[in-house]
Amino acid sequence: MVRISTTKKEERVRPTASARRRGYRRATSSEQQVVEEPYQDLKEAILKAVQDVGADDADVDCFSGGPVETPILKTYADHVACQLWDEVDQGEDITAINKQLSILTITSPPPTLSSNESLQVLPLPTLPLDLISEIFCRLPVKLLLQLRCVCKSWNSLISDPNFAKKHLHMSTTRCLHFVSYSNFAKKYIFSSYPLRSVFSTLSTNVIQFEYHPINHTPNNSYYIVGSCNGILCLANYYDECFVLLWNPSIRKFKELPPFQKPDLISHCRMSSGFGYDPISDKYKVVVVLVFCVPDSSGNLVDKTEVKVHTLGTNFWTSIHEFPFGGIPVELSGKFVSGTINWLASKVWPRKNPCFIVSLDLRNESYQEILQPDYGEVNVNKLSLGVLKDCLCMISGHDVWLMKEYGNKVSWIKLFTVSRMSNALTKAIYIFKNDQVLLESIGAWYKKLIVYDPRSDTFKFKKRSAYNPSDIPPEVCVESLLSPWS
Repeated sequence: MVRISTTKKEERVRPTASARRRGYRRATSSEQQVVEEPYQDLKEAILKAVQDVGADDADVDCFSGGPVETPILKTYADHVACQLWDEVDQGEDITAINKQLSILTITSPPPTLSSNESLQVLPLPTLPLDLISEIFCRLPVKLLLQLRCVCKSWNSLISDPNFAKKHLHMSTTRCLHFVSYSNFAKKYIFSSYPLRSVFSTLSTNVIQFEYHPINHTPNNSYYIVGSCNGILCLANYYDECFVLLWNPSIRKFKELPPFQKPDLISHCRMSSGFGYDPISDKYKVVVVLVFCVPDSSGNLVDKTEVKVHTLGTNFWTSIHEFPFGGIPVELSGKFVSGTINWLASKVWPRKNPCFIVSLDLRNESYQEILQPDYGEVNVNKLSLGVLKDCLCMISGHDVWLMKEYGNKVSWIKLFTVSRMSNALTKAIYIFKNDQVLLESIGAWYKKLIVYDPRSDTFKFKKRSAYNPSDIPPEVCVESLLSPWS
């Protein structure tokens, strides 16, 4: 009995690996087959061998889970069939296996098998650095600041001053900036709005910064000098030698070193300008100090000193005094084409005739810019500005533009804002559709208006009113340039 049982067990020979592979190939020949079908013959052979053992075999091996328990053997047969996956040589019929696995997997992504070569991790595709630079220079500053944290090479690229210049030439995003002073907290509050918000409401998407000067006691004698290539300049117009540079896009500030005021002068007024010299690739801040000194007869007369600070240095230099016996009559000079321009008069307060003084930032020399022929004009209603990177002049409700800098005949009357009683005080920005953002002043407030010269209509912007003593806002382009460079 034992011999017969032993013989039967010896007859149960496991199929060879080649036979099992042939069975697998038949399984992968059709995607619609069930996986167990190619191994049906194998299952039947195993079950038949079990049945041949008989009851006598059960007397010997009658233990729980023994070979006579047919349900257990069926599970065992399934297990044997599953082992075929491990028997397939790596690199053999990989495509067919992956294809079959995708059929077997219904609710989860299909697993894949790969050969030794495919198990190696391939490097991720990379773009040339020049192409990455071309893509990045078209992105907004906020996103670029985040991308600096991705890897060292991106951080190095975005932090490169040459890339900052390239990005500046491609930048089209502009914001409208206001500055206010908190007397209680003794600090300046900077508010930035997307420029497009002037067509809706200035109460949305506002970003605010607070700044407490380091070497200066803040007060309300401040104003925005102007902006240049994404950097705003803030200065004090009375006594204090305070000048602050601020890039709102990257949130960096720089206080310039104080300058020396004339000796034995109790107080003075100041008018400043901020601009860029493309020849020397230098940014410069110019401050005109106006003060009174007694003449030989004992009468007080106006005197000027002009100070220049070049970014990257830690000192101020003195240049020739303000020319033509005049003094600036506005708080700030306007930067155009490598020059800073002031509306000036022979005496303070302003009287006829007013004239335009230009300072070339490269050679630090002066010249007079001739005004348009606007006829009889009230000098108190003249205001110098910049539109489309060109010098402009507000005369009452007329806005003039100098299309070619320094050429008098290039002055044109751009438009006239009719049917408005409020006086115009500043031309802030002109949009691509020729609509113009202006500042007007009434009896008790200043307000922003958007004027459409094509339809000769204007709209006062909601929630844009501010006190007449408050400084007007400034438009600034987004840039990566640091005020510390």
